[in-house]
Amino acid sequence: MNAPVIWIIVPLILAALTSLFRRGRVIVILGGATTLLLAGISLLIPIDTALAIGPLSLKIAPSLQILGRRIVLNSGEQPLLTITYGLAAFWFFGAEAAGVARRLIPVGLAILALLVASVAVQPFLYAALLIEIAALLAVPLLSPPNKKSGRGVVRFLIYQTLAMPFILFAGWLLAGVEASPADIALVAQIAILLGLGFAFLLAIFPLYTWILLLAEETSSYALGFILWLLPLTVELFGLGFLDHYTFLRESPRLVQALQVTGLLMLVTGGLGAAFERHLGRLMGYAVVAQTGMSLLAISLGGQNSIPVFFLLLVPHALGLGIWTLSLSVFQHTLEPVRFNTVQGMARLFPFASAGIVLANLSAVGIPLLAGFPVRLVLWEGLSEQSLGVAFWFGIGILGLLAGAIRTLAVLVMAPTGTQWQTRESWQQRMLLGLGIGVLFLLGLFPQIIYPIIANLPLAYEHLGH
Repeated sequence: MNAPVIWIIVPLILAALTSLFRRGRVIVILGGATTLLLAGISLLIPIDTALAIGPLSLKIAPSLQILGRRIVLNSGEQPLLTITYGLAAFWFFGAEAAGVARRLIPVGLAILALLVASVAVQPFLYAALLIEIAALLAVPLLSPPNKKSGRGVVRFLIYQTLAMPFILFAGWLLAGVEASPADIALVAQIAILLGLGFAFLLAIFPLYTWILLLAEETSSYALGFILWLLPLTVELFGLGFLDHYTFLRESPRLVQALQVTGLLMLVTGGLGAAFERHLGRLMGYAVVAQTGMSLLAISLGGQNSIPVFFLLLVPHALGLGIWTLSLSVFQHTLEPVRFNTVQGMARLFPFASAGIVLANLSAVGIPLLAGFPVRLVLWEGLSEQSLGVAFWFGIGILGLLAGAIRTLAVLVMAPTGTQWQTRESWQQRMLLGLGIGVLFLLGLFPQIIYPIIANLPLAYEHLGH
């Protein structure tokens, strides 16, 4: 058995097979069960270690050679595979309730496989090409069927494509830095090129307008899947750069650049959410703020940065899934999902309304919810470095809180005498109820996911030690 075959080739084959089915429930069962199985295998069976099963001996080889390039998945990447495929199963099982199973699961499996390959490919610079292919595959997912592509899809594709020349050219120049590390001018050129490349990929301010446009144009659930998986992979790709190149990792200006960029994302996202009236765009601003928090986590430096970064993953993905599923419930009956159209909907759609508000509050870091423990740790770490940075972090959080309070006020503002109803389907009620329960469970007992996340930093030879 071979690890790249199990976690990359098999999902690609399943993506092709599920695209042939017409029944959404069959696609959901195949996609969700397979990703859940792959998460279980990565959790229970070690890579490159012989495992005796009775008279048989089982060993998963870590590498695969394709077109002269190696795809390597070793034991250090197993926690990441467990989390990624486990969360993908969560997204796929909710796809039918969101009404996008036939679009999301085949394309989502292919994107997931490509992005896992981008983490495993050697030399790691080839990850940029795999990320670009994944972005191209996302276009039919983000473009509603039988409709002309909107400005958001076009802008998303343009920005993702513009990032590739900057990153690949920087990778070419990096060979010169290894030969002459004292060439300050060359180092500055590489830093500028990498900064521009990652600014396009991560939708750094002011390049995140495509997120807000897509929030109005396409299914919130499909968009949420892309906004979870693609930035995560780009951030892991960026960590690979820092781990491979000492001059980047030890640059005194790196922490400042990450802090300024992270605060800019968090504050603009928070203030945008505070004044936004469209529920989809408000969710987009929260995703922008989350990207800022991830950059701030990396800027902590030392032994705290990478663990805090990985602690952000599960609460963010869980909250975003609940948020977008709730929005999709509204999108089936209300269009557009603005404050004036969703006013009082808590009486008619209580589960979806609770999902939107609680996911928003989890993004803020309200106690008892999944986002609280890690945001407290991050805020404490930033305050130890600079009280000014901690102050602006608080401003961004207050903006998100204002958006959550305004949303709650609008949803419960029903005319006197409006009867309580439950217009969600049983499947939507079950999934939203389960998701909200897990939000509280992780808020009360955050140590549940720690055994899986604890070993994730070890995948980075220098950053994780």
